[in-house]
Amino acid sequence: MQTVLVSGGAGYIGSHMVKVLAERGYEQVVIDNLVTGFRQAVPPGIPFYNVDIGSKEEVSEIVRKHKVDAVIHFAARSLVGESVVKPDLYFHENTAKTNMFVSTLIQAGVRKLVFSSTAAVYGIPDRIPIPETAPTNPINPYGASKLMIEQSLFWLGKAYGLKWIALRYFNAAGAAFDGSTGERHENETHLIPLTLQAALGIRENIKIFGTDYDTPDGTCIRDYIHVLDLADVHILALEALEQGMESGPLNVGTGRGYSVREVIETAKRVTGIAIPTVETVRRPGDPPILVAKVDKVKSLFGWSSRYSDLRTIIETAWQWHKKFPTGF
Repeated sequence: MQTVLVSGGAGYIGSHMVKVLAERGYEQVVIDNLVTGFRQAVPPGIPFYNVDIGSKEEVSEIVRKHKVDAVIHFAARSLVGESVVKPDLYFHENTAKTNMFVSTLIQAGVRKLVFSSTAAVYGIPDRIPIPETAPTNPINPYGASKLMIEQSLFWLGKAYGLKWIALRYFNAAGAAFDGSTGERHENETHLIPLTLQAALGIRENIKIFGTDYDTPDGTCIRDYIHVLDLADVHILALEALEQGMESGPLNVGTGRGYSVREVIETAKRVTGIAIPTVETVRRPGDPPILVAKVDKVKSLFGWSSRYSDLRTIIETAWQWHKKFPTGF
């Protein structure tokens, strides 16, 4: 492998990917239009371009200049609520621009792609844990925009020999152990950073949306995976494509879920702070339980998570939030 291009490498997951690639000795180049990413998240010394994935000429030149051999594609809009209000934005920024981006890559000779997909492609599942063979019925434009990309990759593979793996993330969480990078969004919607912001006093409280679900403590259960475990799977996927693995989707999670109350209680223990909570009504479309079936990624890659116990996730996130309470 020559050089890996990381699109969206200044975002939350992308910046951790860049860090791990550097630690593993990979040559890489990062592109990000910085609409939701942060330039400070990319370590110095790594080639960076403030470029949109839809910019054909600029992307082509970067691929040629750096002799790009494979791509890890993170660049996307990812707020479910925003996608419901602005579906046209999501189908343009995610689906249409990714089609333009991948077409440019193919024309430039790139044939290996690891794609950042999402468990949102499943919608409300008909079984738990969720296997890759479960029906894909997204209930929001965000999930739909990602599923359309997966469908297009299938046909691009048929037509042009593109080899791809779509990693369907469940809940990425946590931060780098050295506190160099972590999770920051301008409009935060994720439970763990919201909870830690409440611990820091940046927010007055943390809201619990629904306490009457059919779960042991009445709150929703989600499968959280540490962002560094997630980065590790991307490298294994790259290596698998190098070795001729068949294209297709893979779940990335742990197969174990934690409830909203468990997350908040663990955050209280880690921080030593009595985090105030407010119980309120359910949000529309929130399934009671979302947990991944991860047999496939374990069997194909021999992979298992190393850092994804809830306490480690929250401890690393807490170190980041204390160091950068308002972001970089």
